[in-house]
Amino acid sequence: MATVSLGADERTALTDALLAELGQRGHELTLHGALAGSGEEWARVGELVARDVVSGRTATGIACCHTGTGVCIAANKVTGARAALCADAGIALGARRWNDANVLCLSLARTRPGDLPAILDAWFDGGPVDEAERANLAHVGLLERLR
Repeated sequence: MATVSLGADERTALTDALLAELGQRGHELTLHGALAGSGEEWARVGELVARDVVSGRTATGIACCHTGTGVCIAANKVTGARAALCADAGIALGARRWNDANVLCLSLARTRPGDLPAILDAWFDGGPVDEAERANLAHVGLLERLR
C-alpha cells in the first residue's frame, strides 16, 4: 500500500475505475481536480499531483487529462518530478525501472479501464531502479539544477 496523489481535470469512466482499483488495493488517496470536486484545469492538476510527490506528502502520483500530455508537461515543470505518460504496462514498468518516474500520467481518451490493473501492477511493482541508469538519472538531475 502507498500514499497516492490522484488528479484529473474531468471525471470519467477511467477515473472512476482508477478510484475503485486504487481503493481495492488499499492505497491512501489525496485527490485533486474533478476528483476532489474542484474545477482545476489540467495544468494545475499536474502541478498539484507533482508537488504532493516531491514534497513527500505522497509516495507517488497519478495525473490524468484528455491526452495525458498536458498533465505530464505541467508535472515535469515541478523540480524533482519525473512524470511519464504511460500507454501500457510495459511503458509503466520501463518508466519506473529506467527513468525513476514518480508521477504516472494517463490519457483519459486512450487508456482503457480494463488495462488499469496491469498498468498499476507495473507502476507499483516496477522498482528498484536499474543501477545501469544511475548516470542518466544524475544527468537529468544536473539539467534540472541548470534551469
